[in-house]
Amino acid sequence: MSETRLVFEAALESARQGRKAVLATIVNAKGSTPRGVGSRMLIDLETGLVGTVGGGCGEAQVIETAREVFETGIAQVARVDLTEDYLSWSPAVCGGIFDVLIERV
Repeated sequence: MSETRLVFEAALESARQGRKAVLATIVNAKGSTPRGVGSRMLIDLETGLVGTVGGGCGEAQVIETAREVFETGIAQVARVDLTEDYLSWSPAVCGGIFDVLIERV
């Protein structure tokens, strides 16, 4: 089963159970990024995460912004900039920038 289908099935299950969930979707990407445009992640406070928008510090930033969206209900776009990750000495750092639309579903 595709990751996208798993994300949407999880969103549907959250709705059926009456739980609030947040959908994060990469809507723009420049340079080398861990995931491409259209990648999605569902964040459900009770059941956790389904899917990914790239992992690591970028995904942590998206999850932090998702907390604000949970509280306010107002969609946001988070810009994840991996071009100057001074805290990482790993050669695996991608070096790109991507924008993630974060909205309650």
